[in-house]
Amino acid sequence: MKARIKFSKTGSMRFIGHLDVMRYFQKAFRRAGIKVSYSQGFSPHQLMSFTSPLGIGLSSDAEYLDITLDETDEPDVMLEKINGAMNSEIKVKAFTLLEDEAKPSMAMLAACDYLVAVKPGKDNAFTDSAFRKEVIDRLMKKSAIEIVKKTKKSEKLVDIKENIYVISDNMEEFAKLTGNTYGELCVNPECIPVMYCQLTAGSVVNIKPELVMESLCTEAGVEFNPLDYQIHRLEMYGDADGKKGEIHTKTSEIPCRLIRMSEYDKKGQKS
Repeated sequence: MKARIKFSKTGSMRFIGHLDVMRYFQKAFRRAGIKVSYSQGFSPHQLMSFTSPLGIGLSSDAEYLDITLDETDEPDVMLEKINGAMNSEIKVKAFTLLEDEAKPSMAMLAACDYLVAVKPGKDNAFTDSAFRKEVIDRLMKKSAIEIVKKTKKSEKLVDIKENIYVISDNMEEFAKLTGNTYGELCVNPECIPVMYCQLTAGSVVNIKPELVMESLCTEAGVEFNPLDYQIHRLEMYGDADGKKGEIHTKTSEIPCRLIRMSEYDKKGQKS
């Protein structure tokens, strides 16, 4: 049977890399007595996959991990067992049983919500609310938002405007536009939020919030220093109409229909 785990990653754990997080969960499942299925062969390993590994230094309210189980208890019992074997800076928030034919969440990822905040003590123009609102409005009125996207082998100029689904400097406005509300954000309370955004994500097109913030700095004529900002992931979504190798944006002929990853292919409630 398959299950999807939603967890937060905050505090000092945001400096732990993806492979160490994977090992952390493997050990936590063994401590908690969770009957995770193993692969066959000479080097068996727990059957698990992460939706989209979080970059070092970033925090999150919504990371997702898919696992295959030999047996399971009720979701509330599983949640209690797993959290009993975790530390306070990685907390499992939801345990969802999936349909047997459910695809891995990494194959369905279509969008992510992010908060970008200025770190304490940084002299940054975007801490001025009137200034950042004017720059955001000006940027989004442009016919194209071109950035230089770098890979290991090359650099190319790409237009990311259609991949920015929602952008705002106001949490209430952002929640209204995305149809979602969020609880307390797990970031340093001294950080100053400057941008909330919903961006295309996944293996085909993956837009990082740093690129959007760099575009805002370019539009404003100020220097972009990535060390000024703390990035916090708020949520991940799958596209109900998405197909492998395709990206449906909000302006596509078939617009993306986003569903929270914790609700996608939920057992007994097919999305």
